[in-house]
Amino acid sequence: MADRLELQRIASAFRVVGWGAFWSQLTLALVSAGVLAFNSIGSELVSNRDKAIGLGPGLSLTTLALLILAWGVWQDWGLVRISRSLASGSSSIPSKAETRAQVKRHLLASLVGITFAAIGYQALSGSLTFQASLQQPGLTGTSVGNNDIPSLVMFTVMANTQALTSHLIGLWVSLWMVQRLAPPYTQQPVKAAAPPGRPVR
Repeated sequence: MADRLELQRIASAFRVVGWGAFWSQLTLALVSAGVLAFNSIGSELVSNRDKAIGLGPGLSLTTLALLILAWGVWQDWGLVRISRSLASGSSSIPSKAETRAQVKRHLLASLVGITFAAIGYQALSGSLTFQASLQQPGLTGTSVGNNDIPSLVMFTVMANTQALTSHLIGLWVSLWMVQRLAPPYTQQPVKAAAPPGRPVR
């Protein structure tokens, strides 16, 4: 009976966390992809090739992070399916090994995605900082020559931030599930030390 109640608690927790991660990551992924698409990246890169200094690596890493985010959303749906199987109480419920494997895949997607997004953010912020350093200081915001910051950089940074936030949500969800599935810690009793000169039995 206790095992059955614990199984129901795990199924309920997976359902709530799985749906929350699914919708939050899916929303941020759509926003990130929409920002990149709305900015017309292809034509903007051609017309601002001389301005988008160092933008290529950051844009590529952001795109990779977005693709990994799509895989992470699929792993969120896997958590929802596991919660349904656990709550059904049928004989075909997933084993602990299968559940842990699903959580590990979810954690891997979050770690790889947040790594690509973080490195991409560093590349984009470096490009933005370099472009800003070429501008003439002052209240008018005028720039020297043709070194104004293109909107492509700002939109790409925004898309990267959405992807980074989404992977961060997935990472916290994965860590919580790892802690939830961890076996409870039981402290072993400590044997009293034998008095000096007496053999230990």
